[in-house]
Order: sequence, then C-alpha cells, then structure tokens
Amino acid sequence: MKVLYKNAKVYTGELPLMEAFAVEDGKFIFVGSNAQGEELNCDSTMDLEGKFVCSGFNDSHMHLLNYGLALSMAPLNEHTGSLKSVIDELKRFAAEGSKRGGKWICGRGWNQDYFSDTDRMPNRYDLDEVSTEYPVVATRCCGHCLVVNSKALQICGVTEDTKPPEGGRIGMENGELDGRFYDNGMDLIESRIPNPEKNEIKDMIRLACKALNSYGVTSSQTDDYSAFRTVPWETVNDAYKELEKDGELSVRVYQQSNFTNLDDLKGFVESGCVTGAGTEFFKIGPLKMLGDGSLGARTAYLSKPYTDDPSTSGIPIFSQEEMMEMVSYANKNNMQVAIHTIGDKTMDFILNAVENALKEHPRKDPRHGVVHCQITRPDQLKRLAEMKMHIYAQSIFLDYDIHIVEKLVGKERASTSYSWKTLLKNGCIVSNGTDCPVEMPNAMAGIQCAVTRKTLSDHIGPYLPDEAFTVKEALDSYTYNGAIASFEEKEKGLVKSGYLADFVVLGMDPFEEDPLKLKDIPIVSTYLAGEKVFG
Repeated sequence: MKVLYKNAKVYTGELPLMEAFAVEDGKFIFVGSNAQGEELNCDSTMDLEGKFVCSGFNDSHMHLLNYGLALSMAPLNEHTGSLKSVIDELKRFAAEGSKRGGKWICGRGWNQDYFSDTDRMPNRYDLDEVSTEYPVVATRCCGHCLVVNSKALQICGVTEDTKPPEGGRIGMENGELDGRFYDNGMDLIESRIPNPEKNEIKDMIRLACKALNSYGVTSSQTDDYSAFRTVPWETVNDAYKELEKDGELSVRVYQQSNFTNLDDLKGFVESGCVTGAGTEFFKIGPLKMLGDGSLGARTAYLSKPYTDDPSTSGIPIFSQEEMMEMVSYANKNNMQVAIHTIGDKTMDFILNAVENALKEHPRKDPRHGVVHCQITRPDQLKRLAEMKMHIYAQSIFLDYDIHIVEKLVGKERASTSYSWKTLLKNGCIVSNGTDCPVEMPNAMAGIQCAVTRKTLSDHIGPYLPDEAFTVKEALDSYTYNGAIASFEEKEKGLVKSGYLADFVVLGMDPFEEDPLKLKDIPIVSTYLAGEKVFG
C-alpha cells in the first residue's frame, strides 16, 4: 500500500523543511511538496495538519534489556527526593508481593545527591527496614553501585573477609560491611539473584520496546549481555530473533556486545558474531567494554584524585594491558569497539589501546568510539579528533552532572569536559543517547540539554555555553549520526527516498519552539517501517 502524508513540516536532514512524504513497503518513496505528492496517486492520504516529522530517534547507547528489567522493579528514580521515600517505596513494592524469582525485592534509581533528609548513600540497615526475611537490593541510578540488606549479605556469603574482584569494591564502615558494592564488586550480589528464563527476557524486551516507542525511539544501540552476567549471550540473541520472527520487535537493535575477557570474546567472534552480522531488526554491533565507573559513585577513573575526596581516583575495570589485548583482537577481526569512558585516566587507556590496535592492523573505516566521553583534557580532545573517534554522548547527563562536576573534578578539568561541540567541530561524529535506564529514554529532553547546556527544570547553567548544539545538530545527533555509528547511514536516519520509513511525529516544531521547552514537545506518534507502533 502506498500512503501519502501531507501538510507536515518534514525535516529531511536539511533545511528548509518539506511538506509531504510517501511510504510504500516499509520505505520512503518520496519527499517533497504537497502538490508533488498528490501526483503520486497513493492508495491513501494522511493529513498531518502542520505537525513536525523527522526520522525516528536512535538512542546510540542504552541498555534495552536492563530497561525492561528496571520497569519490573521498584521505580526508585521516582522516589529519590529522600532516603525515607526510597525505603517507603521498597516497602510498598514488597507489600504488593513484587519479588524477582519469588524471593528478591529489587529496586533501581536512587541518587543520594537528591536526598533531602541525609547526605549519604543508603546502607544495609536502611534496607533491613524493608525486610529481614527476604533479600533486598537497591541499585543506584548510574548502575555502578548497589546496596543490599543483611539477609542478602547472608545469602551471598559475603563477609568482612571477602575480597572484592578486580575492578570492584566492597563498602566498609567502622570495620564492618555497610551493604554497598561498587562496579565489579556488584557481581558478588547479582550472580546470586535468580536468572530469568528466556520467555521472561522476551517479556522484558517487549516492555522496553513499547516504552521506547512512546518516546519516539525506533532504533536502540544497546548493551544487553551484561544485564544478567550468568545468562549466555546466545539466550539473549535467541530472544531477540524469536521476537523478530514473530513480528514483535518494534525497535531496531544494534547490539553493543559486552565482554570482559578475551576467551569469551574469541568464542563470540568465532561463532560468526562480528560487527554487521544480522538483519535490519537485530544486528551485532561493536565490542562494548566498561572502562570505569561513574562520577556520582566516585568510581570514574581519574588521572588525579577526586577534588572532594582525595583518598580515591576511582576504579579502572581493566588494566592498560588487558584493554590493549581485547581491543587489538576485536580490531583484527573486523569488530568495531565502543568503550565506556567517563574519567580522563580511562580515556588515556582507550586512546592508547585503539591507537595500538590500528598500528598493528590498519583499517580504513573502523568507527571505533568512546561511550560518554565526559572528563577530558585538552590533549585528549585533540587526540580524539585526530583519530576520528566516534563519540557516543549523553547530553541528558548535563541535567544532573552540572550540579556535581566541578565539585568532583575541580574547575580546571571541568572547563574542558563534556566538550562534544568541540569534537563535532573538529571532525568527530557525535551521536546521542540516554544510557537508559540511567536516564529515561527521552530524546527531546536530551535535545533540550544539548541545545541549552542547562538543567531541565530550574534551568541552572549554562555549563560551557560554547559547547551548545544548534537544534539541527541536536536532532542529527539523535537520528542520522546514530545511523553512522552503526554503519547504517545509507539505510536509515533520514526522511529520504529509499530509506527505512522509521519516523516520529511531534506536536510542535523544535526549530520554532523555545529551547527551554523542547522537552515538553509531545510525541504524537511513532512509525517503524511505515507501521504505527505508538500513538
């Protein structure tokens, strides 16, 4: 069926805006004026009544499966105004009988920086108020720290004598466990939580995709293999493939394949899983590595100690040698790499590893990249541009990080951080995302932060205003540039004849709206391959 959409404001990746477009067999076949569209003699016509249309949003780094999991947990992000609110929400959740695997009470989304009643993280005794009968686990919003109750410590067999795994930390206070676990230390807890069956994983993916569509998201570049460390990657892949076969996958997925050791990565590659393998709906993407932790948890790895806590510089997840080995193997075997990089010391590791890998095995267009790219020095910005690294930015992080960055890393380092416009001007491709469920997958909120460099509600800032994107640059970062990240820029990311008909209809034109109100523009409807999936 050939469908004409007319009386719209269509952003094609270029200005001025067009009036109409047509879709047939899941692809755009025409973009132009209303009059030109009428000449196509389409089977049906839809009048969009002046609404804005652009390519469907592409969240270029998130955790789709983890989002589905988070949607089935206690939503602590909605109750993080105080520690008391967090505990009360966990109590409510437990009272409803919502326990994972029938045993664990789980929640995610707290952030101690928002607590009005205390200035500390939750501890085991706080969670003991929720239950002493069942294990309780509450994960911080960033996903790099969690806290458990005393029952969970008992079940997991963690004592004061337990040694943390490399790249992790176990919280202690006054010589005893405080219930907090950081980065790889979280594996001591998460490995003991009952794993979901494949059908449960499919339910989580369905739940997450439906939610993503409501935000206008049609493509997700997602790190899913780390959602459940003891669930084989094959199970995750099978879940996606079965959903695709049954026509239930309403988001196109580019899997940022997370591996922590060379042997597992070799097994993955030798099975035929290399960058680009797959279909239009489910495709293998880069090797994803977790270089360090997060700023808010004080686990991002810095070259100098934290300004507000000189006792620590954060936690490296890999040594320089381990990272070089993994990146070299991936590059040699035609795998793209995308590495979580928040601290500037981790950035040194990544740049050294990629530079070394490309010297050993030169490649014409590897599109290796850094995820987050937050704390950076001037010399690193120069190297990133010279190496044409892809930048997977999260503009939405500015909403929170504006409050903490200078306090944590000092004025000097803060003055050259989150410098995505500088990288864009110097030739890097910058795509955007939310790291969901760290943040909600709200592309319009991310676009607002990219354009204003201010917080969303009270408009604090701007932080480094010279780094602000134009509305066009922000839209491109959430559409076409995301397609470049996945080598799909000739297939999607534009409203253009021959491209996949993934598009979103917005209630207002972001080019005309007050920049401080971009987040309030409603998602009217979302289409995947020309079929409505939301609205």
